[in-house]
Amino acid sequence: MRILYVDCDSLRPDHLGCYGYHRETSPNVDALAADGRTFTNVYTSDAPCLPSRTAFYTGRFGFHTGVVNHGGRNADPRRYGARRGERYPRRFRTLATVLSEAGLDTAMVSPFPARHDAWQVVEGFDELRDTGGGGDERADEVYPHARDWLADNGADDDWFLHVNFWDPHTDYTTPLDYGRPFAGEPGPDWVTDDLIAEHYQGSGAHTAQDLRGWGGKRDAPRMPADVSSREDFETLVDGYDAGVHFMDHHIGKLFELLREQGVFEETLVIVSGDHGENLGELNVYGDHQTADDKTCNVPLIVRGPGIEPGTDDELRYQLDLTPTVVDLAGGEVPGGWDGRSFAGAATDGEPGGRDSLVLGQAAWTCQRGVRWGDWLLLRTYHDAFKSDLADVMLFDLAADPHETTNLADDRPEIVREGRSILQRWIDARLSEAASGERGGNPDAENAVTDPMWEVLREKGPYYTWDALDGYVDHLRETGREVHAEALLDRHG
Repeated sequence: MRILYVDCDSLRPDHLGCYGYHRETSPNVDALAADGRTFTNVYTSDAPCLPSRTAFYTGRFGFHTGVVNHGGRNADPRRYGARRGERYPRRFRTLATVLSEAGLDTAMVSPFPARHDAWQVVEGFDELRDTGGGGDERADEVYPHARDWLADNGADDDWFLHVNFWDPHTDYTTPLDYGRPFAGEPGPDWVTDDLIAEHYQGSGAHTAQDLRGWGGKRDAPRMPADVSSREDFETLVDGYDAGVHFMDHHIGKLFELLREQGVFEETLVIVSGDHGENLGELNVYGDHQTADDKTCNVPLIVRGPGIEPGTDDELRYQLDLTPTVVDLAGGEVPGGWDGRSFAGAATDGEPGGRDSLVLGQAAWTCQRGVRWGDWLLLRTYHDAFKSDLADVMLFDLAADPHETTNLADDRPEIVREGRSILQRWIDARLSEAASGERGGNPDAENAVTDPMWEVLREKGPYYTWDALDGYVDHLRETGREVHAEALLDRHG
């Protein structure tokens, strides 16, 4: 089997035409979806980049690997312990290792392992081609590496190629000579001037006034300095959508190369991403800092031999894709993976998703999200100095997809249900860690410990390290003393 996995950093599904977006950002991905299967409710278990890709390639929750942060102890996998042997325990082999054992040549075109020292995602790959920009490279710089690999290997049998594009990731660096594909075409209308004015007086990195981070203004051609008006918001969204469009153009070139080699119809093509991108939700503009719907919901489109065209709306973790790929490739799924294969859903439309999902973030905020039915419950343990994040928040995603109205006080019975789901999930992961079931490994150091609390015990989310004092000064200088004092009260 030939498998092309296109990994699009920071790509939110609702900015693709095949997911209902009103702009034509993704004609090539849309054409793939028209002939393939589109999954609408797939979520990364652990956001953002490093925890997400670690979960995907290991098939295990960050709760079990320990990788939930971008710095500190919880940016590295927990060691395997006394049963490690000459090689890692077979039950914890990575996706690439298992595919190699099934007879596939495996290659990755990505700067990601070097960007985050994430060598656990490379385990088992026969070849890594680092595109050299550390995640700042554009699609026209990534494409030649993938083109050359496919030119040499695409017509061969039995390969898995991971190609990593970054264009939807801030700072939206699509070349200016690419033009403005959506000039004059209004962006999403849910962000109003009144909402922007409210957000502008809030606090936190990548909020409306502090778009650059902990103070200062953005200096990027396709991004506004800050978001103080609807016009600024349009500039931000246009920059994001131009990146999606530019990336889609180069994804289409990969498809065309496979067609020229006569193997496109025989290739399993998968398009997904590591996480989404907030574009105003929870007062986060152009980043991925929470455990909410827009940060954790990822696209998933699968097209190829044996795939049943259509749409799947079941709740699934992205790490469920890991055993699914192994099943479709005819490999053997390791017993130590937390992911559950949905190969039957991909090939025959079989039902059987998860009843609920628990999502995590510990690199910006420390936060867990519970996703079930139409509901999203957010439990915040560290707010990353954001004034818009309450300890408990509840959103009806069917009525309020952009999370503008916190219903926690109005629906206490739903809050109780969500918190019960969260506690049962934590209990199940701790039980697995103690017993060695699924992704749990009792031999690992701190195995029966929630890594979220390890992050809180250490220095907190990585991107907040040593930022408080300077940011408090910045808030005072910009007339937001009330937030400065509140932060000192909470974190000082």
